[in-house]
Amino acid sequence: MKNFKKYGLLLIISMLVAFAAACGNGSSTDENAEDNKEGSESASGSIVVSGSSAMQPLVAAAAEEFMAENPDADIQVNAGGSGTGLSQVSEGSVQIGNSDVFAEEKEGIPADELVDHKVAVVGMTAAVNPNVGIEDISKEDLKKVFTGEIKNWKELGGKDQKITLVNRPDSSGTRATFVKFGLDGENPAEGITEDSSNTVKKIINETDGAIGYLAFSYFTDDSVTPLAIDGVKATDENVQKGDFPIWAYEHSYTKGEADGLAKTFLDYMMSEDVQSGLLKDQGYIPSTKMEVERDAEGKQAKK
Repeated sequence: MKNFKKYGLLLIISMLVAFAAACGNGSSTDENAEDNKEGSESASGSIVVSGSSAMQPLVAAAAEEFMAENPDADIQVNAGGSGTGLSQVSEGSVQIGNSDVFAEEKEGIPADELVDHKVAVVGMTAAVNPNVGIEDISKEDLKKVFTGEIKNWKELGGKDQKITLVNRPDSSGTRATFVKFGLDGENPAEGITEDSSNTVKKIINETDGAIGYLAFSYFTDDSVTPLAIDGVKATDENVQKGDFPIWAYEHSYTKGEADGLAKTFLDYMMSEDVQSGLLKDQGYIPSTKMEVERDAEGKQAKK
């Protein structure tokens, strides 16, 4: 009888332990399910991004992929130039302002109110109509072309064609970068002026003797020819090593710390998927791959 009571008591204790464990596991499962549910919630809301046209292809492609994964999010991506992006984000009329230049470089921009997110690096170079007959130019001759001292491509061993300059407006970060690092600060002569890099590319392609300047991300076909400078080809590798002179950070600025959908989207832009995949596919360089760095004054140094 004693043995029966003993075994009965053990059986009851075992059942109680099993029941308690089951309850504990059930609670944990519910909590995990709730956590997963919260973690899988898609982003929602709407933001407007504006600014650098050199950066627009990347941001537009990223926004498209982001919205495909988050159907309740709406991200409108506009160009207009770096100056426009910096002005609009400073005013609060957009949530993200893209720029090829540091905010400190633009007069009238309250840089201390903005937070810089260095999304990528972009190389830039002079782009010519494929029929001009040259693929390489010295920096000294490049300056002479853009300041109007050299007026015909035959002076550089090219075709007997008048040189037509295609510029970006003063608000353009692409222009500021090209002038600073390609022309050593010398202002270009008068020519055709266009707001959009896409339009610049189209005009160069359709105009005999035309030359402008574009980000590497626009050299996706043979419609325009990127120029090497002083024998150094315009490649990502040469930019990363610091051998090619014309490049800029691609900044995404927010007014104060990013929050809401703007923060979620910027986190996505800095994610491994975008940095190692989409960014490279679109012709940009991850900032982390650079062997050199620059400050707002344009001073370059090895990392």
